[in-house]
Amino acid sequence: MIPAPFDYVRPASLDEACQVLGEAASSGDDVKVLAGGQSLLPLLRLRLAYPSALVDLGRLPELRGVEDRGDHVFIGALTTHDEVLRSGVVRERIPLVALATATVADPAVRHRGTFGGSMAHADPAGDLPAVALALDCVFVVRSGEGEREIPAAEFFVDYLESALEPGEVLIGVKVPALGPGWGFHYEKFHRTAQAWAIVGVAAAVRRSNGTIEEARIGLTNMGSTPVRARAVEAAIRGVSIAAAGSNGAHDPVRDACAGADEGTSPPSDLHAQPDYRRHLARVLTHRAIGVAGR
Repeated sequence: MIPAPFDYVRPASLDEACQVLGEAASSGDDVKVLAGGQSLLPLLRLRLAYPSALVDLGRLPELRGVEDRGDHVFIGALTTHDEVLRSGVVRERIPLVALATATVADPAVRHRGTFGGSMAHADPAGDLPAVALALDCVFVVRSGEGEREIPAAEFFVDYLESALEPGEVLIGVKVPALGPGWGFHYEKFHRTAQAWAIVGVAAAVRRSNGTIEEARIGLTNMGSTPVRARAVEAAIRGVSIAAAGSNGAHDPVRDACAGADEGTSPPSDLHAQPDYRRHLARVLTHRAIGVAGR
């Protein structure tokens, strides 16, 4: 299908992009920001989105790159998934991001799709929003009025809806670099290698003296936004690492993961019913903690 007609704007600077978006917001125009286009272009072709204009950020190199800033790693919004995967800083300082990014679609999509675009798209079936929630990332946005920061817990508002206001553009994400003692894993259940997650689990586990001292668990596709498995995070504290992944008669980790689906509202679609997704959330959380806790 051919997209509905729209104007095309390709600003040469971030200031110009903010100006264009600000003017559109003032006039009430529906304007979409184009980064890699891997999520937006299919919506346009299916006429599920019909903006009056597209603002292409492709000529803004200042929005691309990975920077180690000590307590966090800053990833520019236009950094492609492939660039994220190839970054030694990402692999060494924020390995959970690398693990999840490696599962995004296929190499062709990863060479075009962007880190910031996948976040701003706010698809709960996307892999990276759950990682951002688990790691307590901070989103840096810019408008004609200046910059502001949005915590991940406040960024994902609803299905395909973020906290970005009209006239704002995401310029990058601050990803906390957790210290020694942390282990990570991203567990994903999907139909094919290129498919969206039916359910995914992002796990960060801090180990000390043979026990799990802290866990952060983000769930993919278990509601209209990514979800933190708070019940599991509370129940897993103090559990022996040796018990993680145990197949014995009593597995305290499995017991803790029984609450993985608490507070979730999993969708029903052609691929899975809510009760199946709830089951997957419990099983995959157990697996993810078992690997991250090693």
